[in-house]
This record gives sequence, structure tokens and C-alpha cells, in this order.
Amino acid sequence: MRIEVISIFPQMFDEPMSLSIIGRARTFGLLDFRAYDLRDWTHDRHRTTDDEPYGGGQGQLMKVEPVFEALDELLDEEKGPATVICFAPHGETFNQSLAAEFATHERLILVCGRYEGFDERVYTRVDRIISMGDYILTGGELPAMILTDAVCRLLPGALGDDQSNIDESFANGLLEYPQYTRPAQYRDLAVPDVLLSGDHARIAAWRRIMSIMRTAQFRPDLLATTVLSEEERRLAASEAIERE
Repeated sequence: MRIEVISIFPQMFDEPMSLSIIGRARTFGLLDFRAYDLRDWTHDRHRTTDDEPYGGGQGQLMKVEPVFEALDELLDEEKGPATVICFAPHGETFNQSLAAEFATHERLILVCGRYEGFDERVYTRVDRIISMGDYILTGGELPAMILTDAVCRLLPGALGDDQSNIDESFANGLLEYPQYTRPAQYRDLAVPDVLLSGDHARIAAWRRIMSIMRTAQFRPDLLATTVLSEEERRLAASEAIERE
């Protein structure tokens, strides 16, 4: 898979994209990551990528010309098709389902804005607009890193053990169950006996129950779209009532 980023600060990606799971995925050829400087598609002495908005107002807007010219070059037919994504508050809220969808694409181009956002005409050149939530960031670079990390984890072989993705939070619509490691007893806190039993069927059943209870406690909204048995629904409802 190839992920390409267009940014006025491409150097921000140097270290984060070379470490941990992403760095390993790049080393093993699972991910081809490239960051481009938007200023390379400017033509004035100051390499300007922003300007004042028409009609007045606070701040600066990202100019349309450099973004269009960057996409003209990167979307050249010889480079192959790509899904172009930019980040803005009015976009789809990013979640695990979108990460899984994007992980099936062969090529993503992420356009990072700055200042007050993009000239509105930029949105005519993108395929998807993504929001990372109801808060404001300085630019699109951090969202691009988050999206890249979430997508990279889903590439076959990226985690070493593909079962890891199946067990994680949101993968099955629920939050992940509590987990423990050695020692079995620390001060007055003990690991649940079932996890020490060696009975894999009991452990799997316990983990399922704990996932449902944890989701009901912290993210009850997720239960509306999760497939549960009648007994599991009753368990979730009782947990929600107790929480209230």
C-alpha cells in the first residue's frame, strides 16, 4: 500500500513514520509512505501557499493553485489511481470502520490544511473529507499521522500476529476486555482467577462478558449497532442501570 501526504511541513512526518509498527511496515515493504512539500508547487519567490479570504475575516486560507497542481502531478495516470483525502471539521468522523475501508485501498493521498482551512474549491478535487472529532487542531499533519497509523495496523503482516486486530477495541463493535500480566498478585490487586485457569473456553466467555460490560459502562452508544444475544442484551442493560 502507498500513502502520500501533501503538507507545508513534510518534515513533521520524518520520525513518527520511521518508528514502531509503521517503521517496521515500511522496512518490510508493506507500506510505501511519502511526504511532499506543498511549496514545491508554488511559483513565487516566497513560495506562498496561503492568502487572505475574499470578503474579509480572520486568518488565512490555503490557496487553491498549489493543491490543484500537486494533485495534477500526483494523480498522473502512470502513477495509478488514488483516493484523495483531506481533513476538515465538516467531514466524516474517523473511526475503525473507515480505517478498515481505507486499508483496502492501494493508494491514499492525504492533503493537510493549515490556518483557517482550504479555499472551498479544493474540496472539488478530493474523494473524502475526514474529521478527527469535534475539536480544532493547528493543521492536518496530526490527523494524517493518526489515519496512517490506524490504517497501517490493519495491513496484513503489519502487527506480526493478525489476530491482534481482531481482539482490539472497536474491531467487533465492543470495547476490548480488561487485560493483565505478571505478577498475578500486586499489593491488594489480583488477576481474576479465570485468567489463571488455563481453560480457554472459560477465558473466552469471560472476555466476551467483560467486553460487553465495559462497553455498557463507558460507550453504551456502541451497543446499538453491535450484534448481541438476548442474554447479552440483558447483561448490558443491567450494567447500564447500575452505572446510572
